[in-house]
Amino acid sequence: MKKLFAIIAVAALVDQSTATQAGEVKPVRMGKGSMSFDTVPGWGLDKNGKSGLGSTHGGVVVDKKGNVYVSANKGVVVFSSKGQKIREYVTFQHTAMHDIEIREEDGVEYIYGARNNNREGVKFRADNGKVVLNLPFPKESGLNPIRFKPTAVTVAPNGDIYLADGYASNVIFVFDKNGKYKSHFGKKGNGLKEFNTCHGMTLDTRYNPPRLLICDRNHKPKGRMLHYSLEGEFIGVVIEGLGMPTSVAVQGNYASIPDLHGYVTIIGKDNKIVATLGKNPDPKQGRNFRVKQADWVEGAFSGTHGSYWGKNGDLYVQDWNIDGRIMKLSRVRK
Repeated sequence: MKKLFAIIAVAALVDQSTATQAGEVKPVRMGKGSMSFDTVPGWGLDKNGKSGLGSTHGGVVVDKKGNVYVSANKGVVVFSSKGQKIREYVTFQHTAMHDIEIREEDGVEYIYGARNNNREGVKFRADNGKVVLNLPFPKESGLNPIRFKPTAVTVAPNGDIYLADGYASNVIFVFDKNGKYKSHFGKKGNGLKEFNTCHGMTLDTRYNPPRLLICDRNHKPKGRMLHYSLEGEFIGVVIEGLGMPTSVAVQGNYASIPDLHGYVTIIGKDNKIVATLGKNPDPKQGRNFRVKQADWVEGAFSGTHGSYWGKNGDLYVQDWNIDGRIMKLSRVRK
């Protein structure tokens, strides 16, 4: 019976995909209760229905005007909330940002990025792309500089910058607002207080004082989320038994956690699962970078890597994808 249900589900989604290619796609509803969403078909595509992002292995943030910044391998592309491309930053300094965060400082919005392939963190103005700070490997840490591939970045209320070296040492480096190295914490492993790919991270403002919310993506036997204080002290396991959590974004009492297996988990203030979004019924499509645009299925994700909340509770989700996939999920208002 389960196998039959799976076949029916896949068939229904294939029908939906065919409709997409015919230009008649309809929104797909997902989630439940207050965390129900409708997809917005074609969001972010050009007038020919094509994605202009190129491959994506990054994140997404939203500024105070509602503009959406998507980090692709080629650089950062900016869309309006309706999905029209506004501008892009495609200099070498903006390429391959694995994770991004946005902060307003003295009336100016800045985007912080973790550039794993370029072995640095970076900070640039959201309005014009001007880079104002680079964070190379801190030699003062005394660690091995060869092992440095940062995957995540976040910023404390006092301006301290946290840069997670998730693809190498699994250490989280702390810098002050001017980029001066302060400290580091963490080590690789599967122990309670260890990281096995600290892949994503954000400031968890659901708590006072806020704390770090960290994705321990490859923890064995399954991925989990951890809390650490801003001083680098272990607080506890937030939730475990996940797949491969890649990043996390917080709004109000909720946190969205993309998973590389191809879905987004939403947890509430009690850190229990509220909803699961976009889970692909075809297990071969999860963790699959090479799903071409022609094979995208409306309402089914293939390798979710980044997410961010709009002011009104809409959710933007990016897939790890060869053709560059960014999706808008419109919050259902009842």
